[in-house]
Amino acid sequence: MKKNLSAILIALISGFSAHSQSIFSKSETLTHQDTLRGSITKERAWWDLKHYHLNVKVNPAEKTITGSNTIRYTVLTENNKMQIDLQEPMNITKATQNGKELKFERNGNAFFIELIEKQKVGETKEIVVSFGGKPKEAVNPPWDGGITWKKDKNGKDFIASSCQGLGASIWWPCKDHMYDEVENMLISVNVPGDLTDVSNGRLQSVKKEKDGTKTFNWYVSNPINNYGVNINIGDYVNFSEKYKGEKGDLDCSYYVLKDNLAIAKEHFKDAPRMLKAFENWFGPYPWYEDSYKLVEAPYLGMEHQSSVTYGNEFKNGYLGGDMSRTGWGLKFDYIIIHESGHEWFANNITYKDIADMWIHESFTTYSESLFIEYYYGKDAASAYIIGERKLISNDKPIIGIYDVNKEGSGDMYPKGANMLHTIRQLVNDDTKWKNILRGLNSTFYHKTVTTKEIEDYMSKESGIDLSPIFNQYLRTTQLPTFEYFFFKQKLGYHWINCTPEFNMPLKVNLNGVETWLKPKNEWQALDVKGDKPTLVTDKNFYITTSDITN
Repeated sequence: MKKNLSAILIALISGFSAHSQSIFSKSETLTHQDTLRGSITKERAWWDLKHYHLNVKVNPAEKTITGSNTIRYTVLTENNKMQIDLQEPMNITKATQNGKELKFERNGNAFFIELIEKQKVGETKEIVVSFGGKPKEAVNPPWDGGITWKKDKNGKDFIASSCQGLGASIWWPCKDHMYDEVENMLISVNVPGDLTDVSNGRLQSVKKEKDGTKTFNWYVSNPINNYGVNINIGDYVNFSEKYKGEKGDLDCSYYVLKDNLAIAKEHFKDAPRMLKAFENWFGPYPWYEDSYKLVEAPYLGMEHQSSVTYGNEFKNGYLGGDMSRTGWGLKFDYIIIHESGHEWFANNITYKDIADMWIHESFTTYSESLFIEYYYGKDAASAYIIGERKLISNDKPIIGIYDVNKEGSGDMYPKGANMLHTIRQLVNDDTKWKNILRGLNSTFYHKTVTTKEIEDYMSKESGIDLSPIFNQYLRTTQLPTFEYFFFKQKLGYHWINCTPEFNMPLKVNLNGVETWLKPKNEWQALDVKGDKPTLVTDKNFYITTSDITN
């Protein structure tokens, strides 16, 4: 749109600010069940989770799961009521402590168990919760998850869990809030005798039962988030290798349906390539003690800790396609790289509240470009991440609603990744940038975090106050526009379509010379030479540009 340039210049010189913006908001209908699921209730807050022994029997013929969960915890403050979550139609059938049966009542998907013994501060105690039923069947896993019950092409059962967002309590009873991760865990899974279960951690033993079934015992020695716990049941075969990584030899095991063994041995070479690239960028793989596993599943895939699931049909890209439309996305298997990237951002560094899910998805989507950069160069990586901008909808903020188990916009993938790519330009030092990424993984090693902790760390380590950038890209739907004009050997410029405090520096090519500008909401002026000055903004910044002279 053409404007009166003389009037704009007068406004610029007088410091006139023409724009102020409000933060996008969207109302949602929230329920008491959302609060019970998404908040740290008083029935959760008084005890600290230490250990689970999840012991389940999976019956494919009836599509049922039955069993028990032994929950070890430390008392933080005295209380006698404990919240344990298990979603309908599953049901808790019994709860005991030291052999004494306990009373409980159900409120939707939350069970409140009355404890008989005095819960003394500092004591470590156990409760055993028995349960069973037909868990929700996955509709569109992993997005609309649950249990997937399928058959392979030979007619054998092929079963898996996937439950991020929906919650682990869709199939087993637990403290289903991300703020309190269990410190270690034993997972015992009983399956028909012709099948194998692959879960998290290391396989300790396989027991042949008298009824012809088998029980697989997996031990997780590190903290694990609830949705990262999984079962994968099928007619699996296994091959393995050792990866020589930053912390020594890492055991890598691959489980696929037996008919896919030959193709997997070739295709899964992306796994050690991934480890080499991501250890460079992020630091050591976080779960050396529990190994790295890649497990074929009857759905696309998921970042289950030390047991990454895979269903990308042994194709490069995303089911054979390149979401960036640049060609670079076909250089690797999207599921192997993306879901494994979550071992650092999701499993190592884990959100306390799903409203901060961007911490998982933005960094991991960005990791795809870092994988490309490691093997194909910086220009290729930039092209890939910029190519993903076409997937951004700017429909609602990336950060969701706190305390009610509500995530934000799916833009947390491409927009969040482009925000990080933009911040890298501001840091303008590749060594410092890598140190920030590695520092995040060491500072928050095996921890749950908030957005504020990540923002503060990155601002401190970069030496830049990044809060206006985080506020703009995470908390609004507005895409900043760099508006400028040339008039009588002056460049006028400012930001519009942004929050009042947005002041991101911008790299431009001005008359063929790389130049850093510091635009704000208010107009600013800069003397320029030449009768026909030119300006091109750096494409690595996720913004739009408007030359109002045209």
